Amino acid sequence: MRKLLWILALCAVGWCGWWWAASTGLRGSINAWFEDRAAAGWQADLSGIDGGGFPLTLVAGLRDVALADPDAGLAIETDRLDITAPAWWPGDVTVTLSDAPILLASPLGRSTLTMANGVMALNLHPGTALELEALGWTSGPWRLADPLGVQAQADTLTLTMTQTTGAAYAVTARADGFAPGDSTRTALRLPETIPRAFDSLQLNADVTFDRPWDRRALEARRPQPRQIDLHLAEARWGDLNLNIAANLVVDDNGTPEGSVALQAENWPAMLDLAEAAGILPTQLRRQADSILRALARASGNETTLDVDLALRGGAVYLGFIPIAPAPKLVIR
Repeated sequence: MRKLLWILALCAVGWCGWWWAASTGLRGSINAWFEDRAAAGWQADLSGIDGGGFPLTLVAGLRDVALADPDAGLAIETDRLDITAPAWWPGDVTVTLSDAPILLASPLGRSTLTMANGVMALNLHPGTALELEALGWTSGPWRLADPLGVQAQADTLTLTMTQTTGAAYAVTARADGFAPGDSTRTALRLPETIPRAFDSLQLNADVTFDRPWDRRALEARRPQPRQIDLHLAEARWGDLNLNIAANLVVDDNGTPEGSVALQAENWPAMLDLAEAAGILPTQLRRQADSILRALARASGNETTLDVDLALRGGAVYLGFIPIAPAPKLVIR
């Protein structure tokens, strides 16, 4: 009995030592990473790190976080970010976001993200590279706003990214109750007949990047997509229904080539929205309307499109007719 007690006591002391070393190492690694980013020319501010979680969890509570990558023009500021991991494997990380507004900045402008119960779960491979095995991001009601007002909001957010092989990942995204904000509706000149919220907004794809996602995605450049198998991108909004599937190969400049299958119900109203948003130039509206109307008649319904598009040579083709420049697929 005495030997058993000694063994248990030694195990308890050993575990306490391991927890202390792992907890100290976690906070030290975070501090070192911020110092490295500052040395690389970033804004990397942090007022302090709280520890805790003994005996089974490692906790690092980051206070007053401000990060800005000058090369990408991206920045984030938040009052708190809580990082937790099981003490027996610090590679399974949970990041809990603050419920307070999070400041976001990009070349497109400044905005604030307010998110209830925002949690990001990261599963990382062993090793110093911290290669991503899986990511899951969930939240309750969230809202994105800029100085003009609410841009978008939704009841939930679900995003997953799971490594399949090497640099290939299965990606899903879904936002229930997604709704453009009042400032967006005003900018798009949306009539009140269009519902406030989408009936469905979701995406399911397999994406192969030029290298796996790991710590270099924050320290250097982001991995870039090289092959995209888009199984479904769906947006249903009242009597507007858009479904897209695609198979694309992307070159080093971000120019995609491949095929896109597009189904659109009530496409004339979509053209109205695209023109109001500035996506479709007014001078091209009549030409686009004529072409799409002819295609819709061929399918038997003037308000429904079911077409296959080809992307090649930096342009989008409908048959042999180029109808638009191909978008650049580059992650900043």
